Amino acid sequence: MTCRELTDFLSAYVDGELPDDVRRRFDAHVAACPACATYLRSYATTVKLAKGALDGADDPVPDEVPEDLVKAIISARRKT
Repeated sequence: MTCRELTDFLSAYVDGELPDDVRRRFDAHVAACPACATYLRSYATTVKLAKGALDGADDPVPDEVPEDLVKAIISARRKT
């Protein structure tokens, strides 16, 4: 597996969805390639932080938040 190929499998690897043979090749490459090991750690940390940012996303909006801001956020979410 090359460094470029490794990036094609990152999401599936982090999610634990790689077939065993591909996971073994992935693990072997990461063990032998410090750059990819660093990239994998960075990727996994980014995914974890992004998921954490969504915790409580459905909590009620505090009363002190201006209604115009709430409407702008809702509108922006619909566009994505």
